[in-house]
Order: sequence, then C-alpha cells, then structure tokens
Amino acid sequence: MVRDGYFYGGGFLAVAVLAAALTHRAWPAIIPVLLAGFFLWFFRDPERAIPEAPGLVVSPADGKVTAVERIAGPHGTQHRISIFLNVFNVHVNRAPIAGTIQAVNYSRGKYLNAMNPASAMENERNLVEIAGELCVVSFTQIAGLLARRIVFQKKVGEWVHRGERVGLIKFGSRVDVVLPSTCELQIKVGDTVHGGSSVLATMPLDVDEGMAEAAAWLGAAPGRPE
Repeated sequence: MVRDGYFYGGGFLAVAVLAAALTHRAWPAIIPVLLAGFFLWFFRDPERAIPEAPGLVVSPADGKVTAVERIAGPHGTQHRISIFLNVFNVHVNRAPIAGTIQAVNYSRGKYLNAMNPASAMENERNLVEIAGELCVVSFTQIAGLLARRIVFQKKVGEWVHRGERVGLIKFGSRVDVVLPSTCELQIKVGDTVHGGSSVLATMPLDVDEGMAEAAAWLGAAPGRPE
C-alpha cells in the first residue's frame, strides 16, 4: 500500500474513535470508518507480473485507453496513447521501459476533467522522458477534475527498470504515453490496461535504428549505467 493510504485511513479511523468516544454512540463513527476504508483501498499497490521479453513498452498506469493517435512531435511523427484513470483504478504509476530518466518537467495548471483533450496542455502535469537502449519513450502524468497532487519519485539521471514504481496521481487522472512511430502498437481504444503488466507496444529490436532515433532526441546515444 502507498504510504498516503495509512495517513488518510489512519486519520479517519482516529476521527471515528474520537467521535464514538465523545458521543458514546457508534453511529457518528460510521462515515469516518467508511472514508478510512475507501482511502486504504484507493491507495492499494498490488504486485504486478512484469513481462520480460525484449522490446516491450508496458503501460505506466491502470485505466482505460481513450485515445490512440499519430501526432506531429518535435522529432517527427509519433504515437500517443491516452489512458484515463477513474477513482476505482490503482493510481500508482510505473516506468514503461527500462532506461535512464532523461527529463522531468512539472507544470502547474488547471483541473479540467481528464477526459477533456485540453487537459493534456492546461492541467497540472508532469512530463517524464526515459532513454532506453532501443528508443526514447515519454509519458505525462496529468491531474484530473479531482486530482490535486502529482507525485514523481525519481530524478534525472536515475536508471529505472521496466515496470518499476515511479510515482502516483491522486484520484481521477490521465496518463499520456508518446512512442516512436517505429513501435508496433498492441492496444486499441476501449482496452483496459494495468500498469507494469499490460503491453502497449513493441519496439524494433534493431539496436542501430533505435539508438539513432534516441540520439536524435538527446544529442547522444543513451546507455545503461554500469
């Protein structure tokens, strides 16, 4: 479980005990107990089976795929996958590929409904770029209508493993994943995905091709630290 679950859940349980003690009745504690149960459940962090085959891009979040489109990015045509998380989804985020954190760019913003396309540019968001051995993949944590805090636990220069826990978006939210056009997509709009275990795409295993694309992004080919 994410630490926040103990904080919120424990707080409401303390309120429940206090309410029952002060009133000498059980019913005033019902709502705090229910809220405590909700937060303990919401901040759950289940283990996931991370696929080990080479060249896979896994989902960084649980949720429903709401858009799969080709976009004109700064380095040519790319794929963008949007994943919507409702309050019932696990909100822990995971690394889509193994690689080095190349950039982390946090932006304050609005709290539009995460289903609104404008939320990708106007909401509070955190853009993360990971330089892998085959290509560069970026994902953006986007706050939604209810979300009020984005958490990212890694720093630029750190190495992450595929499927490793890297952060959290509290309550309803969205995650956008941007992939090179050379990736072969394995999902479609309407699919339900699970962070760390669902495969979004496969990357070409031609290392020269992937490294050349990564160099175009970064100015130098990325490599795994010793």
